[in-house]
Amino acid sequence: MTFRAAEHPYFEGSTPRVLAHRGLHLDAPENTAGSFRAAIAAGATFIETDVVGSKDGLAIISHDTTLDRVSSRTGLVSDHTAAELADIDLGGEGFLTLAQALELFPTARFNIDVKDETAIDGVVRAVTDAEALDRVLITSFSAQRRRATIARLPGVASSPSATEFLVIAAAARTGITPPLPLIHALQIPEKANGITFVNERMVERYHRAGLEVHVWTVNDEETMRRLLGIGVDGIVTDRADIALRIVNS
Repeated sequence: MTFRAAEHPYFEGSTPRVLAHRGLHLDAPENTAGSFRAAIAAGATFIETDVVGSKDGLAIISHDTTLDRVSSRTGLVSDHTAAELADIDLGGEGFLTLAQALELFPTARFNIDVKDETAIDGVVRAVTDAEALDRVLITSFSAQRRRATIARLPGVASSPSATEFLVIAAAARTGITPPLPLIHALQIPEKANGITFVNERMVERYHRAGLEVHVWTVNDEETMRRLLGIGVDGIVTDRADIALRIVNS
């Protein structure tokens, strides 16, 4: 079965959408309750975030699988329990679980990148327990992780892995209807490795297939305006405040 963005409640409401990349982390650490709260206060409805698995099997909000970049600690996130991670200082806050994020921000829609296999059970449990199936989108750079997660959350919104997208983009370039492995949106860079994936013609072809197009990670106003001008449906950005100002104007 092939899904379309317009058929899924995650995509209710008007476009273009602003997806706050790891929240709005100007005054709060990325991927924390503070950064999510700041994004929502700025007017964001969508929060882009990442999860990895903890030692006790919970989905932890974290872009990295290691502690080094975001704290003074070293080692793997997965070597610690959720309680231990909550006590690690990220700059005034500790690590948050996905279950906590879904509870703390019940009106937000979460775009969740599954970073490792140990997070899958925790993601499924958190989304199911929160009855949040309609307000999450599941993605992963790994096709295997993405498919394993969505198989246990039937009907959840999803965007493709990197390898799955390359197949879709190749088909779109030739004007062929691309294969759509249970996806609703393309969340992609404008360019990578010298290849342009987002231009007016490609956006039109993605739309023809029923997919929304969200471009990451765009932080300058000029690029935001140009991409919105060619019809992209969403901007994934560290500066949700700037993007929301542009969209609302």
